[in-house]
Amino acid sequence: MKENGLLLPAAAPYIDRKDEAKKAPQRRIRFDLLSIPFVLAGLIMLWGGLVHWQGYPAFILPGPAQVWNKAVTMAQTGILWKHAQVTLIEIGLGLLIGLSLALLLGYLLGKSQTLDRLLSPYIVASQTIPIVAVAPLLVIWFGSGITSKILICALIVFFPTLVSTMVGIRGVDADLRDLMRSLRANRWQIFTKLELPAALPVLFGGLKLSVILSVVGAVVGEFVGADVGLGFLINLGRGVLDTPMIFVAVLALVIIAQLLYLIVSLLESHFLRWRQ
Repeated sequence: MKENGLLLPAAAPYIDRKDEAKKAPQRRIRFDLLSIPFVLAGLIMLWGGLVHWQGYPAFILPGPAQVWNKAVTMAQTGILWKHAQVTLIEIGLGLLIGLSLALLLGYLLGKSQTLDRLLSPYIVASQTIPIVAVAPLLVIWFGSGITSKILICALIVFFPTLVSTMVGIRGVDADLRDLMRSLRANRWQIFTKLELPAALPVLFGGLKLSVILSVVGAVVGEFVGADVGLGFLINLGRGVLDTPMIFVAVLALVIIAQLLYLIVSLLESHFLRWRQ
């Protein structure tokens, strides 16, 4: 480039670093989404190759085609949806009850040291008892219907959400609370404008764990005593050596857990946009 007879170096192209920073996460997300089907296809090929190479019978390890045919048959006859629907209801109501109680009690314990000292030993002691030991008692007390399964789900999701709520509320900066009070903010304003936004990052971590455990709770309850549900299908398949049915029920549970986790992740992205 010449100017007034002088040879000047060419100007470097302008690069908007902010745009590049915004595009980088989008590229990572696209790469992750594109890699999922390739990884899944590779796993299915390894699974099918193992079955073909070892010559396993269907009651030990069915091939992908056998599991797919079983899933199609169960879907066409309505059996799969019938049992999955019951499990979904148990999970949904269990989450509603367990999360509601955990959020309320976790907030109270996070705000009151006295209440924490009084109740924490009993809450921790209750969590030392395995859920598989409590499930038979709940089935005896409330019957083998849906009520006992809902209570089992509520119990298993209660503790992670309780702890995350307590940690989130206690993590709020005391100076910020004092500042809100100096501005004459009432308790509701302090909760909605300060405590809740500050606790959400920790709270969503507990929620992600709780939604996964809710699926475990429903299956444990159906294992103990049930005549419907995906856990019942697994028990039924085990009894009649219908291993493809077990695979279909397990895959349905995996899909339910993935969808619940995705919902919580989307809510986290929406409510925590300010962190970005």
